[in-house]
Amino acid sequence: MQDVPHHFIDTQSVEVLYSAGDFERDVEAFLESYFQEKNVVIMTGGSGLFVDALVNGLDYMPQAPLELRAELMQRLENGEKEILQNELKSLDALAYENIDIQNSQRLIRALEVCFSTGKPFSSFQKKGEKEHFYKVVKIGIERPREELYQKINARVDVMLKQGLLDEVKSLEKYKEKNALQTVGYKEVFGYFADEHDYQTMVDLIKRNTRRYAKRQMTWFKNKDKFEWFDAQAFEDIKSFIAKVMV
Repeated sequence: MQDVPHHFIDTQSVEVLYSAGDFERDVEAFLESYFQEKNVVIMTGGSGLFVDALVNGLDYMPQAPLELRAELMQRLENGEKEILQNELKSLDALAYENIDIQNSQRLIRALEVCFSTGKPFSSFQKKGEKEHFYKVVKIGIERPREELYQKINARVDVMLKQGLLDEVKSLEKYKEKNALQTVGYKEVFGYFADEHDYQTMVDLIKRNTRRYAKRQMTWFKNKDKFEWFDAQAFEDIKSFIAKVMV
């Protein structure tokens, strides 16, 4: 980040419920301005839903009243997650089966659409082809699984040495917020709550990160057409980009 200008980093508070739709809207507005002066921007990351939102577009979803979202979020923070999941199952069994109901943000979004429209959330999921005013080049980078897992384990060790526990401690009052329902934070919160010891916490972070990485690869390989390269094949990647961007 010291060498390359980054965008959409440290732009949202952990208290804000920031959806893939919000991201799509904000990035499209940014690109309108950015491409007036620059020709290339690189989007990188692991959140398949957010990448998909920008590249392929999202289904139209009606806006729900802010007070309804606030009410549902309050119920979530009060420990009613399982109750909310069951309500979604009753209102929209298809959505219950197809969205990640453990993801608080997606659960709340589906429920607020159901409650505010009186129709199933899944009935609005009829995405068409998204048109762009720019060209999209899709590149996937992968490593041998054992090498990737070794790097994940080493990265967790570095994060702990660089103060992960202190960071999570400073955010403990926000632990029910959606932004902190992620790998790394949840396991440390569990350690603080005496749900497991330190070494178990470390093992859980490493295991859950490896599982998340596996799900990411499955998502990107099944969801869209990417050109895949080994992480070491830098020259091949550069040649491919040069060819498709002519």
